[in-house]
Amino acid sequence: MGTDPPVAGSVDPTPPAAPPTTNGAHALIRTLVASGVQVCFANPGTSEMHFVAALDDVPEMRGVLTLFEGVASGAADGYARLAGRPAATLLHLGPGLGNAIANLHNARRARSPVVNVVGDHATTHRFDTFLASDIPTLARNVSRWVRTCEAPERVGTDTADAVAAALGPPGEVATLILPADVSWGGPAEPAPAPPPAPPRPVDPDAVTRAAAALRDGTPAALLVGGSVTADLDALRNAGRIAAATGAKLLAETFPARLERGAGIPAPERLGYLGEFVLAQLAGIGRLVLVEAQRPVSFFAYPGRPSVLVPDGCEVVVLATPGEDGPGALGALAAELGATTASPPVPGAQRPDRPTGALTGETVAAALGALLPEDAVVVDEAATAGLWAPGATAGAPPHTWCSITGGAIGYGIPAALGAAIGAEGRPVINLEADGSACYTIQALWSCAREGVDVTTVILNNRSYAILNMELDRVGAAGGGPAARRMLDLSHPDLDFTRLAAGFGVPAVRATDAEGFTDALERAMREPGPHLVEAVLATG
Repeated sequence: MGTDPPVAGSVDPTPPAAPPTTNGAHALIRTLVASGVQVCFANPGTSEMHFVAALDDVPEMRGVLTLFEGVASGAADGYARLAGRPAATLLHLGPGLGNAIANLHNARRARSPVVNVVGDHATTHRFDTFLASDIPTLARNVSRWVRTCEAPERVGTDTADAVAAALGPPGEVATLILPADVSWGGPAEPAPAPPPAPPRPVDPDAVTRAAAALRDGTPAALLVGGSVTADLDALRNAGRIAAATGAKLLAETFPARLERGAGIPAPERLGYLGEFVLAQLAGIGRLVLVEAQRPVSFFAYPGRPSVLVPDGCEVVVLATPGEDGPGALGALAAELGATTASPPVPGAQRPDRPTGALTGETVAAALGALLPEDAVVVDEAATAGLWAPGATAGAPPHTWCSITGGAIGYGIPAALGAAIGAEGRPVINLEADGSACYTIQALWSCAREGVDVTTVILNNRSYAILNMELDRVGAAGGGPAARRMLDLSHPDLDFTRLAAGFGVPAVRATDAEGFTDALERAMREPGPHLVEAVLATG
């Protein structure tokens, strides 16, 4: 029995009944794997089903299902920071990408290599359908590289180009848009892995200028960021330079990855509040930047400066992002004769186990008392976590990851990705109560993947940082209606029940002793756990 031929000009978006062995989806995944991208955090839809099906044929690719696209993007960021190579995300059309944008913003600010694969309608189905949108315009807000693949035979090379763009240097977000028929169509072949591009060498003249700025006796500061804070040798060279010249050693407020702990030079992180930064830089006449930006205030405030570099201070750029900051510091140390200098480092020291009321300070003391060697701390604790860096300064060496872009909802997803990227290292996520509610469904993926993540919820029942900002911006009033908009009680959030609903064991602590015991048990037992710290208020 025959079938009628299609009417001329009609569209048949139905994929072939027997797709080729290597279709676009196969070529994409095999190219990703060959290029070192072996994890994909996904929340797929109809246009991505051929990618999903191809996972069975390419077992080297680990697919991690997330319940929300913002979890996928945050996890890809956390993974990249610890693994040093890209993860992929799989997102469904423009709305899926839109849901992912907040944590892609954080990834962009962290210079994390991330490859987004965004499914689109088939090239034969470009109508104003329910889910149609301008995906490239959405992507360009958070991606330095955006391309739509228009044919199956282009998938391999387009994917290799996306990975190369994500790797940079510096790392960046790359977005490949894959129409459904390009995914199911063929033949398509994978492409070879792109050759890694090294960071650009720093101009020797920049080293000479930085050395002159640090030699002339003018009070100076060395501000480091980017790849420097993730590199132990670079931190040691920065410490040697500071020790030999008397320069103040500073780091960005929110470093993407900071190696720290006993025996590691400890740059003083710039403060969050502009007036704190002004105090840190007071009297500084030379500011040398190494993969860092000149300091500016996070927001504009009435009657307060936005630019935080002191008047008359000369800014000298040693290395920009994408240049070899660690290599430049090595060259600068040699130029200054500082290679044998002994920088001050924190000694091995821990706080005592805390007792009494449960506050941000006693939570920090418990963490400092218990933090295991080689741990990863993912910090989204906001105001309640202000004491944590100080309390852990003398703990065994560990890695600290910060919320680089300020888009909250980063912590739990990033901890999920970090645990997969860190390959067996314990991960502790310090999480504010308000921020946790943005992406708390990441706990389900933590339970499903069995990752060793201990999530600590610092529950002060408030957007405390916004209560502070309400006053700082000079907003008139601040009466009961305004305060109610920043309050997280009535009803109170119950994070232990929320965690249980997502499959994560959880306990609640209301005093310092109970919290310390609960944290110790959670970190001792494998797999995900949550400890809710109900902080004393008033």
